[in-house]
Amino acid sequence: MLDHHRPRRPTPWAELKGRHPALRPFLAVDWLWQWLAWLLGNWSFLQVLEYLGSFSVLIAVIFWFSDGRHRVQQRHYEAWQVINTAEGKGGSGGRMDALEELNADHVALTGVDVSSAFLQGVRLPGARLARSSFSAADLRSSDLHGADLTWASLHFTNLRNSNLQSVEFEHTDLSDADLSGSNLQGARLDAANLTDADLRQADLGGIAWQQIAAVHGANIAGIRNAPAGFAAWALRNGAIQNPSAP
Repeated sequence: MLDHHRPRRPTPWAELKGRHPALRPFLAVDWLWQWLAWLLGNWSFLQVLEYLGSFSVLIAVIFWFSDGRHRVQQRHYEAWQVINTAEGKGGSGGRMDALEELNADHVALTGVDVSSAFLQGVRLPGARLARSSFSAADLRSSDLHGADLTWASLHFTNLRNSNLQSVEFEHTDLSDADLSGSNLQGARLDAANLTDADLRQADLGGIAWQQIAAVHGANIAGIRNAPAGFAAWALRNGAIQNPSAP
C-alpha cells in the first residue's frame, strides 16, 4: 500500500541557524534537502506516478496469468519438436526430459517413436503410451508403473530392473525384451508376445498371464512370486530356465 503522508514543513532558517553555529554549513545543506523533500511531497504529480506504477504491475500480473495457457502450449510444442527431431537416432537428445515433462502435464504420448533411444532411468508413471515404439531402446531402471503400453513395440527393449507394476501390456510385442529383475506385479499381459524375453529374477506377482500369446524361448529362471501354474504352463509352451544366460 502506498504511503502518502505529507512531510512536515521545514523549520525556518532564522530559527535553525542559531542552534549549533559550528554545524551551520551542514545544517544548511540538510535544510535545503528538507525543503526539496517537502516540495516534492506536496506535488500531486508524483502521487499519480506512484499509482500508475502500481497499476502497471497489476496489469503485468493479469497478462502473465492470462497468457499461461499459451506458454504451456509453447512448452509442449518444443518438447514434441525435441522428440520428433531425434526420431530413429541413438542417445537421448533431450527426449527423456521432453517425455517426462509432457507426461507430468498429462499429455498423451500415444504413438510416440523413441526406438533405439537411451532413456535409462526415465520416469513415466501412468503414461499413455499405446501403440508407441520403444524398440531397442535402453530403459534400464525406469519407472513406468501404471502406464498404458497396449499394442506397443518393445522388441529388444532393455527394461532391466524397471518398475513395471500394473502396466498394461495387452497385445504388446515384448519379444527379446530384457525384463530381468523388473517388478511386473499386477501387469496385464493378455495377447502379449514374450518370445525370447528375459524374465530372470522378475517379480511376477499377480500378473494376468492366462492369455499370453507367445512365451517360446522366454527365460524364466529365478522368477519371483509367479502365479500358480504359470511356470509349468510357460515351460510346456517353450520357455526355458537358464540362470547363466548372457
